[in-house]
Amino acid sequence: MTAIKHALQRDIFTPNDERLLGIVNVCKAGKKKKNCFLCATVTTERPVQVKVVKVKKSDKGDFYKRQQTWELRDLMEVDAKDASKENPEFDLHFEKVYRWVASSAAEKNSFISCIWKLNQRYLRKKVEFVNVSSQLLEELPKAEESVPSGESQSVAGGDEDALDDYQELSAREEQDIEGMMEMCEYAVSNAEAFAEQLSRELQVLDGANIQSIMASEKQVNILMQLLDEALGEVDTIEGKLSSYEEMLQSVKEQMDQISQSNRLIQISNSNNVKLLDEIQFLVNYMDLSKGHIRALQEGDLTSPKGIEACINASEALSQCMNVALRPGHDKLAAVTQQQLLFAELRDTFARRLTNHLNNVFVHQFNHFSHFKMTLPQFYRSSCLSLPGHDQSSTLSQHTEMSLPKHSPLHRDLLRYAKLMEWLKNTHREKYEGLSRTYVDYMSRLYEREVKDFFEVAKIKMAGTSKEAKGKFGKRRRVWTLESLHGSSGKLTGSTSSLNKLTVQGANSRRSQSSSLLDMGNMSASDLDVADRTKFDKIFEQVLSELEPLCLAEQDFISKFFKLQQHPAVPEPEDVDGGTASRIPPRAEHRQSLSSEKDVVRVMMNKIFQSIETELNSLIALGDKIDSFNSLYMLVKMSHHVWTAENVDPASYLSTTLGNVLVTVKRNFDKCISAQIRQMEEVKISKKSKVGILLFVTGFEEFAELAETIFRNAERRGDLDKAYVKLIRAVFMNVEKVANESQKTPRDVVMMENFHHIFSTLSRLKISCLDAERREAKHKYTDHLQSYVINSLGQPLEKLNHFFEGVEARVAQGVREEEVSYQLAFNKQELRKVIKEYPGKEVKKGLDNLYKKVDKHLCEEESLLQVVWHSMQDEFIRQYKHFEDLIGRCYPGSGITMEFTIRDMLEYFSSIAQSH
Repeated sequence: MTAIKHALQRDIFTPNDERLLGIVNVCKAGKKKKNCFLCATVTTERPVQVKVVKVKKSDKGDFYKRQQTWELRDLMEVDAKDASKENPEFDLHFEKVYRWVASSAAEKNSFISCIWKLNQRYLRKKVEFVNVSSQLLEELPKAEESVPSGESQSVAGGDEDALDDYQELSAREEQDIEGMMEMCEYAVSNAEAFAEQLSRELQVLDGANIQSIMASEKQVNILMQLLDEALGEVDTIEGKLSSYEEMLQSVKEQMDQISQSNRLIQISNSNNVKLLDEIQFLVNYMDLSKGHIRALQEGDLTSPKGIEACINASEALSQCMNVALRPGHDKLAAVTQQQLLFAELRDTFARRLTNHLNNVFVHQFNHFSHFKMTLPQFYRSSCLSLPGHDQSSTLSQHTEMSLPKHSPLHRDLLRYAKLMEWLKNTHREKYEGLSRTYVDYMSRLYEREVKDFFEVAKIKMAGTSKEAKGKFGKRRRVWTLESLHGSSGKLTGSTSSLNKLTVQGANSRRSQSSSLLDMGNMSASDLDVADRTKFDKIFEQVLSELEPLCLAEQDFISKFFKLQQHPAVPEPEDVDGGTASRIPPRAEHRQSLSSEKDVVRVMMNKIFQSIETELNSLIALGDKIDSFNSLYMLVKMSHHVWTAENVDPASYLSTTLGNVLVTVKRNFDKCISAQIRQMEEVKISKKSKVGILLFVTGFEEFAELAETIFRNAERRGDLDKAYVKLIRAVFMNVEKVANESQKTPRDVVMMENFHHIFSTLSRLKISCLDAERREAKHKYTDHLQSYVINSLGQPLEKLNHFFEGVEARVAQGVREEEVSYQLAFNKQELRKVIKEYPGKEVKKGLDNLYKKVDKHLCEEESLLQVVWHSMQDEFIRQYKHFEDLIGRCYPGSGITMEFTIRDMLEYFSSIAQSH
């Protein structure tokens, strides 16, 4: 063990500045005995680090290497297993438990004792020792081997103080020792002689030190004498300082009297300065100029200069009234009199301003309302001035679809914005009264303007259908102007006057909108595209007119009523005592709103309370004219909602358009559901060929239209969901029609329609329908193959039956070369069957097959050549299969078919060319 310790100290621990203090030869418990060493080490540098190192021989066995290292401070418990009996097993509890078996109980006890000593000396956190003899922890273990590298003893084998007494030599000390040993030649060979020489030299040095101390006694006496003289001088200086202090005491009393008089003078001056400051403060901040007083009492509120003077005067008055008075100022009579003057000026100017702004509101309302012809009046005048003309056409052509701009009103009123802010901060009741007055007048004005605007929009929408009838006869419905005029723009609910709209034309079987079933008759025409494009432009124009109108009004309200600066303004009450749409109940009106955005939204709700109703009415009309208009409306409305939310997500415009968007989305979903319902209700004729189903072509045209409308649209996800619903319904109903078809084979119906669906999806490249496109291709391929195989069984029916029987015998276990010995499948029977199908008969059968396939397939899909080519390939495959069976089951018989593959290719080619 000593040699191993020397080797480990030299090779592993000395290069790392570590000392090996304890070692034990161990192996893991419960496994094959792969011996290793657990070593307890300390570092030679401070602070000292104590470690437990696992050392193992290399695989080649020529050197040792460190395998694992643990810090002793991470050791939580040492378990010796049994304190009363000698046992080589022990456990070390680090982050996990390591179970070891020592080569002997003595080595284990020595190593555990070393760990205990190191823990007591270097660690604050004490390790818990379990099942360890108390005697082992109290006594140091006896030394077993000497410590390598010149150490006299280890912690595990010697005195505990060796850890503290040991101190490594410095470089200077090593050089001195080496120089001393070089001066004595026998220092290495004869250590005792070298030690005696060093002892003699040490005695000589001690004697020299004693003589030097005795020689310095005279110098010490002289030093003591000088110290005595210095103490005498210090006493003399202290006496002089005491006399000086007595002289200065009288001077101090005189200076104190002078200081007291100076302090009284300073207090008097300070009081005078403060009094002057208070007077200047009151004069500067509590004095209002005569010009400001005159402006507040009789200033002109109609001219720009007068308004500017009133603004400056009101700001000066606010500063005077809001000045923070110092303690005691309120007890001065002059201050109280000035405050009463300010309050009187404030009330007088507030009344003047309120009356003037009320008059401005009334004047502006009357100005915008005067001589404004309503839509019914224009309609009647159009009827009188243009007899014999189409009334709706005349009205849609001569009425301009635009909303009046109120920028002049806003511009005039914004001159009073600062005065409104002053009124808001000084007279809240008058401020709220003005806001209610403004909301009252503007709500009535906007209600009439919005109503007339939507009347024009509805007439223009209905005019598209009437123009269509004039150009294309009775194919399209026509909405009469009288029914629209009677609706007065209220088209919502069961009482909507849209129910009074009449449909003219012979085609009464058409539904309220284009459907996937009859879309093939109308969507392909330029008329429908033009109508829908015109509707899209009208709807976009409606939204484009409403958006700047609402934004301009909201911006004006925020600026004029100063609602973006001071939070928690009380909500204005409804003018007529009612409640506007989407406003909380009256009980909640008395509470302050959480922010001024809420106040703006409430005022906007009252002013534009008819917009949401009119929009829903317009949407209902568009949906009633053509349900596909919901696609255009969904895209346009989504875009405007997205734009409004980017400007202000909580604005009135964003909220209103968002509510209307819900209605548009609901109409869009109804449109999709209607198409699916009509697919499910489709009926086919039992006597006619099916061909490409109308709802299949209808889906194609719907997808083409939708892709055009939803290009780069924000609500693309809604269309993708609708696509999935529609295509699944198309798939399901194609299979239903194929199962019900009596005239056309099921495989033909499935093959043609799924081929058409696959072509449509491949051409349009709708990413959300990639799975359905692959499914359509798979169904088309499967049913094409099924149709080809079933059809080819007819021209060579007996031959097919014969070889099917041969394959059945082989499948039952009959060897292929023994099939010819079966009575029903011998060579004579095979020759007999083959003779029944000479080349002419085969060609004749194929010709009949071509005619039958031609009758089954429809012309618009052009699959005849594809099917015929597939039949050719399948026929050749069957032919090769028959030849292979003949070669395997009738070897050496020399039996062959009456026709060759070349003959078959010629038959198929000539038949295709002849037709």
